[in-house]
Amino acid sequence: MKFDLQHSDQVSKARAGVITTDHGVIETPIFMPVGTAGSVKAVHQWELEQTVQAQIILGNTYHLYLRPGLEVMKAAGGLHMFNGWKHPILTDSGGYQVFSLSGTRKITKKGVTFKSHIDGSSHMFSPEVVMDIQRVIGADIIMAFDECPPYPCDYAYAHQSLKITSDWLARCFQQFRSTEPLYGYNQSLFPIVQGSVFKDLRMQSVEDVVRYDADGYAIGGLSVGEPAELMYEVTDYTAEKLPADKPRYLMGVGTPGNILEAISLGIDMFDCVMPTRNGRNGMLFTTQGIINIRNEKWKFDQGQIDAGLDIPLNQYYSKSYLRHLFISGELLGLQIASLQNLSFYLWLVKQAREQILAGNFVSWKKEHLPVFMQRL
Repeated sequence: MKFDLQHSDQVSKARAGVITTDHGVIETPIFMPVGTAGSVKAVHQWELEQTVQAQIILGNTYHLYLRPGLEVMKAAGGLHMFNGWKHPILTDSGGYQVFSLSGTRKITKKGVTFKSHIDGSSHMFSPEVVMDIQRVIGADIIMAFDECPPYPCDYAYAHQSLKITSDWLARCFQQFRSTEPLYGYNQSLFPIVQGSVFKDLRMQSVEDVVRYDADGYAIGGLSVGEPAELMYEVTDYTAEKLPADKPRYLMGVGTPGNILEAISLGIDMFDCVMPTRNGRNGMLFTTQGIINIRNEKWKFDQGQIDAGLDIPLNQYYSKSYLRHLFISGELLGLQIASLQNLSFYLWLVKQAREQILAGNFVSWKKEHLPVFMQRL
């Protein structure tokens, strides 16, 4: 994998770059639609490619390990061949999912034992196992196995958690570097900076991860309930210490406002379930603001769902019709809303990139962010 930093904003810390993988090029800043179980919910692969214009999507190690399982994944030739997505893929290590099963898992130095949320069967994830699973899945970018501490947590817990993450990271890289990709293309391993909201722990984690000279670095453990201003503060001082010549990935973030603020702090990569999850519940992100499509005010609105986006949806569907689909419980409504929101998110980061390259990012963000976040 290669990262070319094309331009840095002179007013903020925003950057525009290009990540080159064996499955294609990713222009940054970028938003990555979340396809947890190998599918971005309610959206076809060709719609992701042609309508949404996604450049990279996510899969999840925990979910793909449980279903369809490694035998199916390997027989298919990896996730790209299994789900038909020919472009880059990133897989989360499953650490966040495992640790969210707080009542059914046990953490040791070796790894984590846990029970499947599907059938209650017992399993064990160690750094070595997770690296091997991600080799079988075959994503272009794979994530280190870490512990994501909750918010809030006390300093002692965060310190112990970071020690576990650091020990596991060393084992992840040892296993990664002693094995080969399975399907004839390269994979890159990203470490994850942890440390909760404690600056000294975050700086300690940064010092630890940069020793591995990885192809890119992730910031984890944020967007887990902390106030937005605290998230920005931690992101700012953490990103500033990460190598400028490598991509920076802020995991699990967030709203359009979160994304634009984090771009201004030097973040290059984002993922979040919000566009699809909120879309399936009738919340639309548009270039004019946020819409609850179930509201009565849209009942007779024959206007385009989002006149500011040049996408095929606007050739067919009105806000009135989309509201009808939601009120009637029609599945097409979930698909249209998901496509709208993902299209908006990809449009948003593309606009941010263009404004960075033009030297207008800060003024553009100041003018447009209040519009994007207003409730209509």
